[in-house]
Amino acid sequence: MGTYACNMLIYSKSTYPLVNNIRKTFYFPLQNCTFQTPREFSFGKVHCQLGAPNAEDTGKPENKVEKLRYKWLEIGTNITEAQKKAIAQLPPTMTKRCMAVMKQIICLSPQKGSLSELLAAWVRRMKPDRADWLAVLKELKIMDYQLYLQVAELAFLEESFEANVRDYTKIIHDYGKQNRLQDAEKILLSMKSKGVICDQVTLTAMIHMYSKAGNLKLAEETFEELKLIGETLDKRSYGSMIMAYIRAGMPKQGETLLREMDAQEIYAGKEVYKALLRAYSMTGDSEGAQRVFDAIQCAGIPPDVKLCGLLINAYGMAGQSQKAGIAFENMRRAGLEPSDKCVALVLAACEKENKLNKALEFLVNLENGGIIVGKEASEILARWFQRIGVVKEVELVLREYAVGEANFKVPSSPLAFAHSEPNDHLIAYP
Repeated sequence: MGTYACNMLIYSKSTYPLVNNIRKTFYFPLQNCTFQTPREFSFGKVHCQLGAPNAEDTGKPENKVEKLRYKWLEIGTNITEAQKKAIAQLPPTMTKRCMAVMKQIICLSPQKGSLSELLAAWVRRMKPDRADWLAVLKELKIMDYQLYLQVAELAFLEESFEANVRDYTKIIHDYGKQNRLQDAEKILLSMKSKGVICDQVTLTAMIHMYSKAGNLKLAEETFEELKLIGETLDKRSYGSMIMAYIRAGMPKQGETLLREMDAQEIYAGKEVYKALLRAYSMTGDSEGAQRVFDAIQCAGIPPDVKLCGLLINAYGMAGQSQKAGIAFENMRRAGLEPSDKCVALVLAACEKENKLNKALEFLVNLENGGIIVGKEASEILARWFQRIGVVKEVELVLREYAVGEANFKVPSSPLAFAHSEPNDHLIAYP
């Protein structure tokens, strides 16, 4: 029951005369409220206004400002040069509906309203369908990537967009590329709240994103969720999880998944094998590196010079210069032209074990094969010579670079050093 600010109402003769023409005062049990809405009482035409309680009495603020709608005005010539240029670059094949909203987006200002209000006005005025939304998103992705993401999120709220699981996956993937983890998770939650079922592609995108962010726990949880949906895992799903283990410094767990894939005759991409091989190589795990190198060949991927270089480096890091040399020769027998990086890795392996005789023998073989030592390998030789106190030979190497020679042949310095130095600097190689 309403309450009132006064306890009586005066009935005026001049306005509403009663039968006896006598001014009367009517008393009502009214409390603490003001009449605002006209009401009629059965005994005469007494008009009162009934309203909500005063804000001061209830302690609740009164919101008197009504939210304004977006002001959709036709875009004229009174716009900036940048806006004119952006509008001129819109494809002429766009429909009128799409062209209209693109112009409004380009010329959007805070005075007109927000982006969400603009799109809502577009939906009310022009009734776009899914094809229109997709055309607008495609153009925005080219024009302004961040604006594209904002419009895409707002499009999910409109029924006319008819969002499906692939639309959500694309946005999740786009956020993942920018490492915007929270935004991607927000889209995933929105997707689930609308009853859209996550599929293999969506969850794989989430695993890839968690992997890049270094969040192994969430990557593992999502991978388990992926297994539970009952779809057969493909090389992208496995590959994303393997990369998560590699980034977490756990290559052995990644290799376990690799063997699981092999058992199902699913083979990872070359980049995954290479990342796993590099992980073992950088830590000097030569056995792990050799296993992955063998798995690469079993997968039908012909090793290239870079893959061979990673295997050579693994043996060098492990202090196994002899196996590093064998890996180098196997590469040559396979018909691959060794890079200067590979030559440098073999020399570095010999230097690590201080096996100068072996290094010189290696250089002679290169000379006989017509292979010229490049800059990186030469720098290793120069550093090695300097470390054992052979300054003159170092100066000779540096002088050859100073005169503008890009490379120098093996006999010009290392062999001369071998013949000129006392035998106590030479360490026999077994």
